[in-house]
Amino acid sequence: MSVVSMTGFGRGEACAGAVKVVVELSTVNRKQFDCNFSMPRELASLDSKLQALVHTRVSRGYVKGLVSVTAASAEAVSAGGLDLETIAKQIGALRAAAAKLGLADDLTASALLRLPDVLRPRVMPDDPLELWPLIERAAQAALESLDRMRQREGQALESDLRMRFAALAGLSHEVAKLAPAVPASYKAVLEKRLAELLGPGCVADPALVAREVAVFADRCDVSEELTRLASHFGQVDKVLGAGGSCGRTLDFLCQELFREINTTGSKANDAAMSKLVIEFKAGLEAAREQVQNVE
Repeated sequence: MSVVSMTGFGRGEACAGAVKVVVELSTVNRKQFDCNFSMPRELASLDSKLQALVHTRVSRGYVKGLVSVTAASAEAVSAGGLDLETIAKQIGALRAAAAKLGLADDLTASALLRLPDVLRPRVMPDDPLELWPLIERAAQAALESLDRMRQREGQALESDLRMRFAALAGLSHEVAKLAPAVPASYKAVLEKRLAELLGPGCVADPALVAREVAVFADRCDVSEELTRLASHFGQVDKVLGAGGSCGRTLDFLCQELFREINTTGSKANDAAMSKLVIEFKAGLEAAREQVQNVE
């Protein structure tokens, strides 16, 4: 299974008799799962069922959904007729208001065009649950389309993340190469400073110098941090290989990588190592931003 992106779009439709249902889903990145549907008010009671259905396929991210219910065809419109009951109620209310206000009753057939909703064919059943099987089919088709797009995006994300983490692993190897030479460099600097302080002809006690260098070497030892960095990179490779909903795991590993490289930078008393640590942090921040797009 490949890595899945949190960004995508899917559309599905289903028809039965004179009714057509269209469901559109769009997703963007978000830490937790959040879903919001726009649909005819008559179907408001089905909102929770739709959210639960989407949540079976989308574990996190913000999902925006649109549900529309229309007549399946022009023939269905003519066959279904107009909502005469609603039209009669609207006209009755208008005539009553006109009589109360002393206005002329000039309603004509063309006035119906200005009445809200009455020219829509009556396709909505009295019980919204009757429409649920059709909505579910359309939603499942939209989810399939959404999954295909998110998987394509996920493949591109995986390729990019593998490249970024490989570059970071390369920087950690460079740090590992420089680390053993730091105590020797410190010893040379220490001996030079002591010679300048003691003056010509005076030599510092080799035992004292060795003790000081040993203390410094222990203090700046980053072997444990480098070992943990290598372990974290191995975990990243396994997580990317497993794919699926791995965004939270990758985000956690990025935090651990930062922790180890930050400790390495604070221990390192070497300009070249510090430069590599800064470069590592910058690259890790870019990788972590990319991880935010992974489900």
